[in-house]
Amino acid sequence: MVKASPTRSSPAPTLSVDVHPMDKSRLRLRGKRRCIHSILHVANGLDHSSRASDVSDAMFTCEKFGADSRVVHGFTARSDQAGQRLHLGTGASRSDWDRAADEVGVGGWPVAYASQVHGDTVLWTSTEGCAGEADALLTRESGLLVAVRTADCVPILIRGEGVVGAVHAGWRGLASGIILKACQMLQDEGPLEAVVGPAICGACYEGGDEVVDAIAAWTDRSLFVIEGPRKAHIDPGAAAAAQLRSAGVSEVTRLSICTHCDARLWSHRQEGSRAGRQAGLVGRRC
Repeated sequence: MVKASPTRSSPAPTLSVDVHPMDKSRLRLRGKRRCIHSILHVANGLDHSSRASDVSDAMFTCEKFGADSRVVHGFTARSDQAGQRLHLGTGASRSDWDRAADEVGVGGWPVAYASQVHGDTVLWTSTEGCAGEADALLTRESGLLVAVRTADCVPILIRGEGVVGAVHAGWRGLASGIILKACQMLQDEGPLEAVVGPAICGACYEGGDEVVDAIAAWTDRSLFVIEGPRKAHIDPGAAAAAQLRSAGVSEVTRLSICTHCDARLWSHRQEGSRAGRQAGLVGRRC
């Protein structure tokens, strides 16, 4: 049993909810409406907690995805392990990315990233720095991390035989087919495995019919929509996991950690223009 605590900025009633026993998240409820959302969350078999066995205040990883010792990966938080703010959005410096590599445990590795535009472009890369305008990066280069940046959107890391990839998918990405496109580009790379990282949860994300319909063109709505009293609640992480499975990914794991609820993570919906960006990073050893 975990008790949800109120936000910093406004008092809220305390709500007790049953969550996964490995929960290590600090839940933040914001007023009566958030309590209703949390009840909705639990009633639909979801939680605000990580189901990973390796979760720290500074880095989120998936034990199953990381079972291959040749692959390194992680999802950063708003602070590094030293407690220093870590913002990896547009304008992040080389030293910021160096710190991110340190967080993953491969200090000194270069990092490749993209100028993200909520589209369906997938690029291969073999060098560090900005690879261009895209929302997914793939590489066969060992000793190179590929990264995507998020602050509520879904970060997805993929690995195959001798290849890794990172995909950024907000609702527009989920409606564009970028996940299927990335997987198709990797279809000859052996069995694929993926991990869906921290993103806004269905309890916290309301969307209009146009958003639901756009995603439903690729995913059965029953797999990602929670009907609400006013608008539908959309679970983008669930949609991403469903699309990965439909694309033929053999093993899909999801870290059910909500960026909007968890104080360790940046959230655009929570913080607006003040929000920084965390990153999902993956690389392959020689």
